[in-house]
Amino acid sequence: MSKIKIIVNESILSAEVENNATTRALLDLMPMKLPMLNLYTRELTYRFKQALPANEAHTSGYRVGDIAYWPPRHSFVIFYKQTGEIISPLQPIGHINTGNLAQFRSSGDVTISFQRIEERP
Repeated sequence: MSKIKIIVNESILSAEVENNATTRALLDLMPMKLPMLNLYTRELTYRFKQALPANEAHTSGYRVGDIAYWPPRHSFVIFYKQTGEIISPLQPIGHINTGNLAQFRSSGDVTISFQRIEERP
């Protein structure tokens, strides 16, 4: 798995990302800064103008820290709170494994930077 660094305000989070077409398309765009909307008191979302490939999208739930893509609205999503909702279709991208996700509960809309972490052989 590849890794990415997520920078929001003064906080740095890291995530492991899946090996799929959606993730590869996102990695090709990095580094990037996205103005993310805080929606439904559970997620941060950015809607791309163009669709990303999403060949493995399926109906699923999510875990806090999951990063996913919702194809119907070209939405790149970070889930920070669990509501038990099942979402259809949802393309897995990765999972945040370090950092404070609770900060998003009161952050409102926020600009987030995403960078690839280069893997060393």
